[in-house]
Amino acid sequence: MRSLIKKLINTYFLPPLWRLAVWWPLLADIYFVFSGTFRREHRAVLHGKLQHTSATKEADDQGSIYTLRRNVHRLEKGLVYRPRRDVFARDYIGDTVAIYQVLLQDPNERIAPLLKWAHDVLKEYFSVVASDPAIDPPREKFAALPPCSACTSAAEEWIPYQRDSTPLNITIEDLEKLAWRRRSVRWYQDKPVPREVIDRAMEVAKLSPSACNRQPFEFRVLDDVELARKVGAIPMGTTGFSQNFPCLVVIVGDLNAYFSERDRHVIYVDGGLAAMAFQFALEVQGVGSCCINWPDIEPLEKKMAKALNLDYNHRPVMCISLGYPDPTGTVPYSQKKSLDEIRSYNKVSK
Repeated sequence: MRSLIKKLINTYFLPPLWRLAVWWPLLADIYFVFSGTFRREHRAVLHGKLQHTSATKEADDQGSIYTLRRNVHRLEKGLVYRPRRDVFARDYIGDTVAIYQVLLQDPNERIAPLLKWAHDVLKEYFSVVASDPAIDPPREKFAALPPCSACTSAAEEWIPYQRDSTPLNITIEDLEKLAWRRRSVRWYQDKPVPREVIDRAMEVAKLSPSACNRQPFEFRVLDDVELARKVGAIPMGTTGFSQNFPCLVVIVGDLNAYFSERDRHVIYVDGGLAAMAFQFALEVQGVGSCCINWPDIEPLEKKMAKALNLDYNHRPVMCISLGYPDPTGTVPYSQKKSLDEIRSYNKVSK
């Protein structure tokens, strides 16, 4: 009887309701009464937001680290504006210097490059911005801070610069060849991929753009074969070939990077951008890879969270298997959409 009632509701009651909800957003709120599909995302976003907004400005506070990274990025944007304004960043420069001051006490070498960048940009900012009641106090505070030990790690200053425009020895034909060569490889040789190869690809991946340079993701590399195959069997769609994974990467997004729900999708965008660069960098080193979809399915989410010890604000973005391709293995053709199907020029509403 229960299944019959559920079937009748899903067939005759809910579809008209959802059609109304499309046109009446307030009605869409009751969707959550009937479906818990978004519950995990809501919880993750809420947990990340609470962690970020309750940042303690302590040296090990990840929310403060994300805020400093974002604010320094905003300062650099202000520095490169044309024409540059005499005064900018009035509303966040005080917090930026305060967080920098706290993190300066952290002996952790992990954030030393961030401190070097923050120091150099703040120094440049205060050297060009005009006097202002909101800026002068943090300017004096910054000037009184002790020397940054991390800031001597590189002689050059990490501030806005004119990029090298010398023509690269890479053609569009080279890129097309690389894109065609990179296919989803599912069959690998029984041969480990050296960590030097993976790390070098990761160095390329971390140069990918991300919103406000927050880089809100982590690459969990499992190059222990047993672990790679165990975790690789969790996602849907790996049945029948996960048993030959020599290595698996799980890209994990961190919603602690954001103070607002408006950025809840950025971990997926930024993680995807880094993933593509990572795979191209693997491919030019002779290592094949395969993106593995990560659908939001509660039992699988729980399994992955347990396997990787993830917090509520951590969300798997995707998995990537990698290894040296088995020369006897084949790859799907995967016909791509035509240019006309994916591209338009000046297509706007009238």
